[in-house]
Amino acid sequence: MTVDSITEQCVGGRWEGLSDADVAQGLVDGDEECLTVAYHRWGTLVHTLAGRSLGDTREAEDVTQQVFLAAWQGRQGYRPERGAFAGWLVGITRRKIADALSARTRRTDLVAAAGALLGPVDDTHARPETVLDRVLLRGELARLPAPQRRVLHLAFYEDLTQPQIAQRTGWPLGTVKSHARRGLHQLRRCLRAEAVG
Repeated sequence: MTVDSITEQCVGGRWEGLSDADVAQGLVDGDEECLTVAYHRWGTLVHTLAGRSLGDTREAEDVTQQVFLAAWQGRQGYRPERGAFAGWLVGITRRKIADALSARTRRTDLVAAAGALLGPVDDTHARPETVLDRVLLRGELARLPAPQRRVLHLAFYEDLTQPQIAQRTGWPLGTVKSHARRGLHQLRRCLRAEAVG
């Protein structure tokens, strides 16, 4: 089957007639319609694997998108002699799940570190340095862009999880995660600069 006939079948919507090998070849050749076909055929598999590993539907959706984006960007790396296209996608999925779990661990560590600095304490018995750290941290928090400040405030002062923050604000979970990550990185940079200075 030629690339043109694969493209014609994809564009014509007759996806059922395409074999997995045809879809893979069309995708490798840069046919965006075959990427759509691949998503329709294997998106549920990828999402299910991600959902089971991550235990979070929205994170699984993010990983699913990342997998198909990575498949598109790395399509020249697919070799049919090494295995089925679905197996190649599963390999990408496993790597993206590992990345998501690693990012989750980093976020948890950052939140724990920042939470330790922001958490309530009895200031009457606190060392002067601790009080100054809190004042500094609150000052740096006030300098953050409003969305980042709001997310971190809800996380630290109202003890909300990221899904709860997304529900409260009406923002997508990915947006909440991005604001939290950027805000924490900015706080860390500022605190390191203060420590060096």
